Amino acid sequence: MRIISGSCRGKIIEAPKHLPVRPTTDFAKTALFNILNSHFDLSQCEVLDLYAGTGNISYEFLSRGAKEVISVDVELSCKKFIQSTNNKLGFKNAEVVKSDCIKFLSHTEKKFNLIFADPPFAQTPIGELVAKVFDRNLLRPSGWFILEHSSKLNLPEIIQFKETRFYGAVAFSIFVQ
Repeated sequence: MRIISGSCRGKIIEAPKHLPVRPTTDFAKTALFNILNSHFDLSQCEVLDLYAGTGNISYEFLSRGAKEVISVDVELSCKKFIQSTNNKLGFKNAEVVKSDCIKFLSHTEKKFNLIFADPPFAQTPIGELVAKVFDRNLLRPSGWFILEHSSKLNLPEIIQFKETRFYGAVAFSIFVQ
């Protein structure tokens, strides 16, 4: 995987093979950040990356100058890898948390401009995840919750839903505060 743009543009990140992850493809990530760049000044954004895995999305936000990025994953091996990579790349405005993402959402007091989630496709209760973000009011005004999911997934009807963008086998659904 590589960082597409920003201060670390072109850097290749080699994740250990044993990590239980499915990184977002460069094609989908490029499309996502094109959308985000047209709606947000990322240098002013506080970002939460749920189910962070390799940290792929976190690094992209950090490279593009995000104000702060918190990466959350339940796997200790993922947390250690992301922390190590953040240190190697010199990202100071990054925090890595080992936690179940639903539990993290239940306890955090922070508000974010952007929340990105790339949960395991078959295992995550999507309705509960989205509800937790909005019931706890974790987005700042005009903030976005972006959910990466299988393009075959039929989302439950959710009031805050804005749109879904499809990129091959994956899709990004956007929910707005």
